[in-house]
Amino acid sequence: MKKINIAIDGPSGVGKSTIADIVAEKLGMKHLDTGAMYRCVAYKTLKDNMDIHDENAMSDLMDSIDIHFDEENHVYLDGEDVSKEIRMNDVSMQASKTSQLAIVRKKLVNLQQKVCASKGFIVDGRDICSVVLPDAEVKIFMSASSKARAQRRYDEYISKGINADYETIYQDIVARDYQDMHREISPLQKTEDAIEIDTSNLTIDEVVSKVLEIVE
Repeated sequence: MKKINIAIDGPSGVGKSTIADIVAEKLGMKHLDTGAMYRCVAYKTLKDNMDIHDENAMSDLMDSIDIHFDEENHVYLDGEDVSKEIRMNDVSMQASKTSQLAIVRKKLVNLQQKVCASKGFIVDGRDICSVVLPDAEVKIFMSASSKARAQRRYDEYISKGINADYETIYQDIVARDYQDMHREISPLQKTEDAIEIDTSNLTIDEVVSKVLEIVE
């Protein structure tokens, strides 16, 4: 199989990263989790109590921030493993705000495109098919109902020993969807050439099988 790039878009909590991880391993590809990159920026602004509308402060942040992944796809922010911290609800909501900033998107999109230039990547996010990798050989849009996504995230938190409230998670997902679809820069949308997979009633294995069928 020749080296290709696979682009996966979809809303928050649909399971993009989980599926991308599994498919990448099965196909011998690398997974680039762009959502984690945006979450790192959001986490940093919350941790340092930054005003995200302070252009100079955000410019300095994007010039100095160091985000990288290890071989197990753990996420490191300035040398610290923040894989768990960046998945919290407050970080998710903050990421929806910081990802609207042109300076943040420009820096991260440029980095993502450079990384994927050599091919062989599965990249997931919200504007991969339309902006980051418009020439990707395979484009997939994963969808699921808000309630299904809220239940999955709730179950995930509980399994990790994190206190969670289903209704709060559900309302956050609804709000995040609205923000992502109505932001001025690179709004969440399904491109015409992307194949949609509704995962609402599918198991992880079933979604993986569908993705592999599309790729092959």
